[in-house]
Amino acid sequence: MDIQRKDVHNSDTPVLCQACESRHRGVCGALNGDQLLRLSKHSTRRTVEPGTELVGESLQTKTYSNIISGVVKLSKMMADGRQQIVGLQFAPDFLGRPFRSENGVSAEAATDVQVCSFSKHLIERMISEMPELEHKLLEQTLNELDEARDWMLTLGRKTAAEKVASFVLLIATHAFPDNEKDSIEFDLPMSRVDIADFLGLTMETVSRQLTKLRKDGVIHIVNNRHVTVPDLSRLSDRAGF
Repeated sequence: MDIQRKDVHNSDTPVLCQACESRHRGVCGALNGDQLLRLSKHSTRRTVEPGTELVGESLQTKTYSNIISGVVKLSKMMADGRQQIVGLQFAPDFLGRPFRSENGVSAEAATDVQVCSFSKHLIERMISEMPELEHKLLEQTLNELDEARDWMLTLGRKTAAEKVASFVLLIATHAFPDNEKDSIEFDLPMSRVDIADFLGLTMETVSRQLTKLRKDGVIHIVNNRHVTVPDLSRLSDRAGF
């Protein structure tokens, strides 16, 4: 779906927000110029390196963020100290759980990540005042629920080969949503250990399946991380879609 964007010189949108994907495809798309200006006056934009914790599990929620670019890894800790990667977020996802006093998951930058953060109290007050913003957040939440159900199918029913192909396809389609080509290239945002954790496989199985995709010409891999997908439809077929 094409996104209608105002020309920079004619827009009443704050300069900080004009090129922001959350303004065009995320929750901020529900706000008008005055509302965006109000929010931008109390927002902070920053870039963090891979491995940086953005949200701590079970810690008090003080801020929410829009993901502007990059990939964020969501994890939960078990009582015995084991950790499970339970999801990934991409631009322009909303990072945080409104109306909850504590964070239910930890969020860590899997790549260089740029976020725009604002206080919990401000955004929840704006939600109560603006039905459009509440609706947009609900819409995004339901989309994430649909994606989680789809991923449950991947983890529960697909073969190891289909799981690994599904992961590569997930990155290709979600980290680069504006790509309109049949091919794409990118760096894998996680190590093979993390990919294995996310897929419920062993690291050796992930490596074998990536090698098989490479040998079959479905993907090309350079230096273990840089991936080229020459034909996305072929990768989709291997993922079981």
